[in-house]
Amino acid sequence: MTVSETIAATGAEVLRPHAEDAFADELKALAAADDRPRPERWRLSPWAVATYLLGGVLPDGTVITPKYVGPRRLVEVAVTTLATDRALLLLGVPGTAKTWVSEHLAAAVSGDSTLLVQGTAGTPEEAVRYGWNYAQLLAHGPSRDALVPSPLMRAMSEGMTARIEELTRIPADVQDSLITILSEKTLPLPELGQEVQAVRGFNVIATANDRDRGVNELSSALRRRFNTVVLPLPATPEAEVDIVSRRVDQVGRSLDLPPAPDGLAEIRRVVTVFRELRDGVTTDGRTKLKSPSGTLSTAEAISVVTNGLALAAHFGDGVLRPGDVAAGILGAVVRDPAADRVVWQEYLETVVRERDGWKDFYRACREVSV
Repeated sequence: MTVSETIAATGAEVLRPHAEDAFADELKALAAADDRPRPERWRLSPWAVATYLLGGVLPDGTVITPKYVGPRRLVEVAVTTLATDRALLLLGVPGTAKTWVSEHLAAAVSGDSTLLVQGTAGTPEEAVRYGWNYAQLLAHGPSRDALVPSPLMRAMSEGMTARIEELTRIPADVQDSLITILSEKTLPLPELGQEVQAVRGFNVIATANDRDRGVNELSSALRRRFNTVVLPLPATPEAEVDIVSRRVDQVGRSLDLPPAPDGLAEIRRVVTVFRELRDGVTTDGRTKLKSPSGTLSTAEAISVVTNGLALAAHFGDGVLRPGDVAAGILGAVVRDPAADRVVWQEYLETVVRERDGWKDFYRACREVSV
């Protein structure tokens, strides 16, 4: 019995369902309402895939919740790329929802977001191409039965969407093993004198950023095999507050955290702090600020607020207060204990201390900063 079958049999709930499971009702409703042309082996038309990501209301009244809040044209370009023979590269600084968009695109297009290669400095070529079952190999020699397909090989054979996370963390020689797959749509099996040819419906979504340490730049040959879509940080404070609120609500429900009354005020405060320090200037444009070494991404803001909700639920009165988010903000801002602490202290004393309505937040931050 597989892990999934065991979970289903016992009725246990997974901590984080795959997108195709968490939003199965929405995908089913979209498929039923979708009367537009669908590329070969796609579960939905490009229009329905974009609607799934951006949200909308179907003719039968079904509400499709937004999975991504951002420029519609970027999503349309990404979806259209997958309908061609070009692979898709989602590029952006950390925390711009690259992985989130990648997962939901694969779920909507193929109904399966699990054909995933996680890029690290130690990712071997076998993770991209194929490996071997060495017991079978020693007993019977090279054969299809002894071959262990990679997620990309499976996607090629089944006409599915494969995902590669953190492509630029993968060593350059392993990256280049993708070139033949993406250009020729073929995976040679020299040990068997055979090859695997991709069937229609196959494509690849990769994500990458150039802000982390340990980055391996893509070769020009490999970069040419991708259409690149750059996912920006949220354009306005309102958009970022909306994103954080939605994701915190989803994560909170999965963790059985009670909704926090008046939590929106603290979410706005966290987003304001992150944006000001990230941009190097206060919201009103009057005060220049030093920026810390971290990215202070939307994803980190979601984490800070979620942790604050847990503190309020388990050690407070259930109301999200400044003291519940202060420690999380400190941990997100002060990554370099020497330089970042100076940046944070200056921000506290020159901005937070003087801002109307932020006295409680200032005191809470001072307490955890000591």
